[in-house]
Amino acid sequence: MNKLAAWWANITPAEMWWLAVGLLGQVMFTGRWFVQWIASEKAKRSIVPEMFWYFSFVGGLMVMAYGIHKADPVIIIGQFGVFIYGRNLYFLWKQKARGADAKSAGDAPD
Repeated sequence: MNKLAAWWANITPAEMWWLAVGLLGQVMFTGRWFVQWIASEKAKRSIVPEMFWYFSFVGGLMVMAYGIHKADPVIIIGQFGVFIYGRNLYFLWKQKARGADAKSAGDAPD
């Protein structure tokens, strides 16, 4: 406990900011499971809502940034899933764009 108290007493404002980034990123990353759970409970089936990928991507980037700042390879490597999360968001955006294009083409006068 003394070690933790000494660390806390000597933390700089910059380190406090990085701690906030890391903790907020971890909260977002963990929060994605609550988003998925609530959506599945409402639907009464297992689903992965779009918001899950936003929480995953932003939370993962924040935790990765913290890991890079701390030069911690375990944290950095553990967050390489951000590329997969980003790719899933790209697919969702592309699907929405195709849907919007199809809608506007259907609304166009002959």
